[in-house]
Amino acid sequence: MREIIDKTVAEVGKALLGKEPQIRLALCCLLSRGHLLIEDLPGMGKTTLSHALAQVLGLSYKRVQFTSDLLPADILGVSVFDQASTSFSFHHGPIFTQLLLADEINRTTPRTQSALLEAMAEGQVTVDGETRQLPRPFFVIATQNPLHQSGTYPLPESQLDRFLMRIELGYPDPAAERSMLLGDHSGTASIVLEECLEVSQLIAFREAAGKVHASDNVMDYLQRLVGHTRVASGFACGLSPRGSMALLQSARTWALMHGRSHIVPEDLQAILPSVASHRLVANSDFAGDNHALIRETLATVDVIKP
Repeated sequence: MREIIDKTVAEVGKALLGKEPQIRLALCCLLSRGHLLIEDLPGMGKTTLSHALAQVLGLSYKRVQFTSDLLPADILGVSVFDQASTSFSFHHGPIFTQLLLADEINRTTPRTQSALLEAMAEGQVTVDGETRQLPRPFFVIATQNPLHQSGTYPLPESQLDRFLMRIELGYPDPAAERSMLLGDHSGTASIVLEECLEVSQLIAFREAAGKVHASDNVMDYLQRLVGHTRVASGFACGLSPRGSMALLQSARTWALMHGRSHIVPEDLQAILPSVASHRLVANSDFAGDNHALIRETLATVDVIKP
């Protein structure tokens, strides 16, 4: 299975050059049954990553551009009266897909943002009193621009917590950017990507990830990491139980992606920044951001209890 994962990462890397760590984290998030939030400046490849993942994994794909006038019905769908049959028929919205790109999610109003909550948590939507199941698997990749840009609405904590991971792509390294400049890398439309992972394999991988062993020592280390965020002075609030479960779930998948049937401390350390950065709040007197809090946590908490 590790060979398939490596091939998948390499294939997506043809569209998004020089971003293997971020591609692996995005794939880990999907295989962990979570949803992904990508926060970065425009033009960094957020849309390219989502489209490439859909192609390589063979998933149906739809994109919704979130704007200030977008309504929940534009995402979920709407019932329309048919005069011929004198009855209402439901027109499915773009959310009825396997991979949904919610582009610039923080440019729409909180009311429309909240339309995704039930879908992300339960894999279903309720419209006009009727509950409709979404396709399996169902994976949301939401992108957002930094909050200092004009016309943005901060995501509330309740919705941020629905995302298993948050990542940043950042600027490409000089070699990757030179390759972009010399080649045709204007997007996945100009690049033919091979499908590497069938949906049945994806589902089987998800089930296998849930069976990855976590020893007592690893569980102790995880609880010490989580406990530190709840008592250390730099944190206004620590990780919730949902956050600790997300950490364990992601570490199991990360271990399996690297060919192991058990978690090692390095798995927790690798995925902690992406799982915890959007769930933590720093005290006002802490001289640093959430990433600094996580670095301080990893440096302070011993792998083996003294």
